[in-house]
Amino acid sequence: MNKKSDEFERKKVYVLPPYMLNKLKTNPLTKNLYITDIGCFSHARHHFRERTHGCNSHIFIYCASGKGWVRTEDNLTIVLKERSFAYIPRDMPHAYGADDEDPWTIYWFHLQGDQMDDFMALFEPFKMYISMAASDEIKLLELFHQCYDLLLNKLYSMIHLVQVSQTIRYLLSFVVSVASRKEDSTYQSHVDKATRYMGEQLESTVSLDELSRHVQVSKQHLNLIFKQSTGYSPVDYYLRMKIQRASQLLDLTNASIKEISIQLGFRDPYYFSRLFKKIMGCSPLDYRHNLKG
Repeated sequence: MNKKSDEFERKKVYVLPPYMLNKLKTNPLTKNLYITDIGCFSHARHHFRERTHGCNSHIFIYCASGKGWVRTEDNLTIVLKERSFAYIPRDMPHAYGADDEDPWTIYWFHLQGDQMDDFMALFEPFKMYISMAASDEIKLLELFHQCYDLLLNKLYSMIHLVQVSQTIRYLLSFVVSVASRKEDSTYQSHVDKATRYMGEQLESTVSLDELSRHVQVSKQHLNLIFKQSTGYSPVDYYLRMKIQRASQLLDLTNASIKEISIQLGFRDPYYFSRLFKKIMGCSPLDYRHNLKG
């Protein structure tokens, strides 16, 4: 095999033609997020790219083996090693390339779409770099190849382009979930311990002080990580757990509203009814009368 054909075999590149990009930009099922370029470079010695004015797409690079680097406008240099994922926001000046001694094998894609800024906000806490486990890599590359193969072989089909758009959306969500799992494993264990305790105490009352002592973190810290994880303070979340249990009791038992209120630790049935309506959008009586299933 000559040098040119060998180089061709070690590269996979697909750039969507302008006519197809126009379809993707206007179709309501794809316009929020779609691939513009996708490819794979294997053992890419001397691979180098520099864009002094950035790129009009968001760039994502997964280094499966070997090493390389990414440098941004503020001279921040990120070294990419085996099973590491990097991303470069749209319009950010940058350069990247393979290591001279141990050149990388990378899978990459460029994305555009109306919702890309929202997705990039999810990535922002991880500072452009995410490491992956071997089991995560299997899933990541499976999703990548689904997108590449569909674009290469089914470009004429709008149905398959919609599938590609949804698959790459899932891939991004998967990578963020991997990063969040590693970043928040300690915090999440505190949140899980707190919610388990709350679930065991639905028929009594739990104060923030008591919850803090049980989890063995400060009230301020517990409040912070709980809001980050659930969107609610511990006390608010606890009340919502009680109302969820009340909904089950209204659906599955003949207990009166007052009995359910007392069972769940609410001394004032009127307060219970007001809280139920605030969270569920209707009174306990209306909820019970609504057909379910």
